[in-house]
Amino acid sequence: MFFKQIFGSASVVFIYLTCVGASQSVWCTQEENKTKASERQADIQSADNRQPATESGDDDFQDFMKANLRIEKTPRGLPKIDPTGDDTQAMERINLGRRLFFDKNLSADQSTSCATCHQPQLGFSNAEAKPTGVAGKIGRRNPPTLVNRAYGKINFWDGRVETLEDQALEPIENPLEFGNTIENVLELLRQDENYVTAFANAFDDGITRRNLAAAIASFERTLLSGDSRIDRFVTAEGLTLTKSERQGLWIYESKGGCWKCHTGKTYTDESFHNTGVSWGVEPLDLGRYEFSKSDEHKGQFKTPTLRDVALTAPYMHDGSIRTLEEVIEFYDRGGTPNPHLDHRIKPLELSAKEKGDLVAFLKALTGRHSWDPPENSN
Repeated sequence: MFFKQIFGSASVVFIYLTCVGASQSVWCTQEENKTKASERQADIQSADNRQPATESGDDDFQDFMKANLRIEKTPRGLPKIDPTGDDTQAMERINLGRRLFFDKNLSADQSTSCATCHQPQLGFSNAEAKPTGVAGKIGRRNPPTLVNRAYGKINFWDGRVETLEDQALEPIENPLEFGNTIENVLELLRQDENYVTAFANAFDDGITRRNLAAAIASFERTLLSGDSRIDRFVTAEGLTLTKSERQGLWIYESKGGCWKCHTGKTYTDESFHNTGVSWGVEPLDLGRYEFSKSDEHKGQFKTPTLRDVALTAPYMHDGSIRTLEEVIEFYDRGGTPNPHLDHRIKPLELSAKEKGDLVAFLKALTGRHSWDPPENSN
């Protein structure tokens, strides 16, 4: 079902099932290719040894991405997209948004930038359960990844805004994040000749609230991750998976039922579910209910993507689960019972081996990134 849903190809389904069930197939005999099997593992292993941002220094917030963020080709496995198109000002907006994203001067005390919470080397997430913002204040929720938000339909854990433009401005006025006001930021930008020139090149009407949001959102739309080992396997690009990764993919699609929420090419339904995470923990975070005031939304949070999930620990809206192994244990026992638990969340009764296989599959979803410098790309 998963392969038909994502790739629309019966031949891919056949190849995959042949590989899982018949060791004599070409796909399976390639399993011994250890070099391919270990590809991108350095990135994944480094994610297990990350230090919180407050302990690792300002280097975490530096822009080490490649110079030109133009998307020449959509990464394999993702829906075709062109954030720049034929708009002659598009790259000007992207480059301006990039500068704004890393600029701590936008916060009230010059301590915090967008990159403080969304660090590129961590899949544009954060190693802290709840990040540190202006004046050392601790945020309320774990920062979700910005990877592939160009395809997003709704933003924040509670879905309170629809567009990236709206999302881009909220942290500025959040007292726990930037602790500033939009007007203060606009005045700051107007006093900077470089910003005045950059906005003039990117927009016909210069520095405005709307253009501030548009610039940051334009940059965020370039943050694509695809061409993972899973993508190359299912698109018949000659790459095999290890036996454990293949079995994990099978569990994802069958016994684990992960695809029911983590679906499509972006591995998220962009919808909201109550899995019981943090239920009963005071102060109680009611998620989407706080925005919608609808009882059915109590305890619901947006489904995060599984792409680059090995890089974005800790997990869940509150950052309460540190590892992928612990995430699988949580779902295996059926989440946390509560009156609003999603009907899809039930005990899975996975064996220890099946849990390990599922972790292997999830790590194989680590992609190649649109922002990777050429010398660091595999």
